[in-house]
Amino acid sequence: MSIFSIVVLAVIVAAGIWAVMIYNNLVNLKHGVAKAWSNIDVLLKQRHDELPKLVETCKQYRQFEESTLQKVTEARGRVQDARVKQDIPALGQAETALRAGLGGIMATFEAYPELKAIETFQHLMARITGLENAIADRREFYNDSVNINNVAIEQFPELVIASVFRFGPFELLRFSEAEKKDVDVKQLFS
Repeated sequence: MSIFSIVVLAVIVAAGIWAVMIYNNLVNLKHGVAKAWSNIDVLLKQRHDELPKLVETCKQYRQFEESTLQKVTEARGRVQDARVKQDIPALGQAETALRAGLGGIMATFEAYPELKAIETFQHLMARITGLENAIADRREFYNDSVNINNVAIEQFPELVIASVFRFGPFELLRFSEAEKKDVDVKQLFS
């Protein structure tokens, strides 16, 4: 075997190892996005299960605003539908509506001291607040994972392997402008 043949063989082996390493990295990134989505999905499911308990506790008080409870119930359904379909844009819109409804419950909650005193209500609100914070953390992690994946599949030389094996971009979880702007606290208490 000549030196030239050995060099060519070494280049081919090195290129093969390089391609396998890139492929494995892209697989890892793709599964990182799936894992990040699964983390969000678990928390959304937990919140989905907790919200009916909160609404039922609130319904026990006739003074409690029916429209606020209706908004939360409808938004909960839209979040569940988007979650099951893994429809990222629809999830962002449904999350915006649900968070607005929960804000309404919090504002109304402040107006009813007798509701505030119920241990079940306090426990549910603490649980949902904890879930909201965890969901926000997981959304950030999901978007970071998506961004890392999307950048990797667009950079050379990963672009070559990504194109050959059809690694595609994922969609960022975005939220409406209404959810990103400052909350008008006066309006919540009106």
